[in-house]
Amino acid sequence: MYKAKENVVVRKTEAFTDRIIKMYGFILKERTHNKTSLRQIYKSGTSIGANIAESQYAQSKADFFTKLSIALKEANETRYWLGVLKCEETITENEYDSMLTDIEEIIKLLTSITASVKKILQN
Repeated sequence: MYKAKENVVVRKTEAFTDRIIKMYGFILKERTHNKTSLRQIYKSGTSIGANIAESQYAQSKADFFTKLSIALKEANETRYWLGVLKCEETITENEYDSMLTDIEEIIKLLTSITASVKKILQN
């Protein structure tokens, strides 16, 4: 039986979205927090996967590129808010390092994919 190749960026962004949602809920219940920072990381962190999901049904290569570019921008914003949460001591150094590793991997994947698609669009 033919098995479709796994889409790594989809899998990783879905897992990251799950981590963001769990972190958000945990911090709301268990820790003091800055509502603005927490809300912002929730929005940007979950938006990455939403844009990746939309890209899977893009109407054109240009639309695909746009959705992935938005996901990349949201990933960079999420990295920023992780740093803010660490500085505010809302998350620990270990929590920050773990989440940072995940988001940087997603950023690398999206940077590579968008660069490849951009080359295709320019030809």
